[in-house]
Amino acid sequence: MPALAIFGVTGRMGQSLIRAMREAAAARQSSAGRERPGFTLSGAIASPGSLRLGQDAVAEGPPCGVLITADSHRGLRGAAVAVDFSSGAGVAEHAQACAAAGVPVLIGATGFDAASRALLKEAAGHIPVLIAPNTSVAVGVMTELAALAALRLGPSYDVEIHEAHHRTKRDAPSGTALALGEAIARARTVPLSDVAAFDRSAQKVPRVPGSIGFSSLRAGDIVGEHTVTFAAAGERLEIIHRATDRMTFARGALRAAEWLVGRPAGLYGMDDVLGCD
Repeated sequence: MPALAIFGVTGRMGQSLIRAMREAAAARQSSAGRERPGFTLSGAIASPGSLRLGQDAVAEGPPCGVLITADSHRGLRGAAVAVDFSSGAGVAEHAQACAAAGVPVLIGATGFDAASRALLKEAAGHIPVLIAPNTSVAVGVMTELAALAALRLGPSYDVEIHEAHHRTKRDAPSGTALALGEAIARARTVPLSDVAAFDRSAQKVPRVPGSIGFSSLRAGDIVGEHTVTFAAAGERLEIIHRATDRMTFARGALRAAEWLVGRPAGLYGMDDVLGCD
């Protein structure tokens, strides 16, 4: 089986990814090998300040024998692909390490800046880099539907994107909300930066025609909710996705990582994984 390395292994998504790998292994055993080959964990990478350095990668349940390291190069040894669920601040450095090691990488972390994105694009000149602010398969379909709705309805429909997450999420709007906005803006052939409205309370003016509004909620333990609203006089269309368990993101990440293995160098997204036009 191909080997997988995880950046941000001590976080909630990193641990969910390990559970998804074990879930897939159990499914393979129960189906007598009819399932597609899964992954084995080859590397577990955390920040230099992590209190779990040197410990087993599995926080709960039977140990896997892979110890957590802060050394990216060590963690990438033998890996066929890497998944990064760390923080946005480290994605560029991690991608550069993957490029040096020749290991494809899926970027599931969000909140990184334009400079980091430029370095990801540079790394994509050497390895496959898949940027996926949301690895849910259903969110990938939602993004395609939102772009189709924007194309068919036209710019006369107002667009608002609302997202809700748990109280500890740092970036707002979420990376998924921004990706939805980008898809809608592309369908309308305008740059999102020209039409995005992030803070209506500060603007204190009527809605600008053609703008794409964003709003965020941070509370409790909400896993993730996104609503795209298209509204015109007399009618409203809403496309909604609600995640109730992080495992849906972990399963989607494994599917995307499997797809990424063996791809040529380049920059990819979940639409490529799902075969969206």
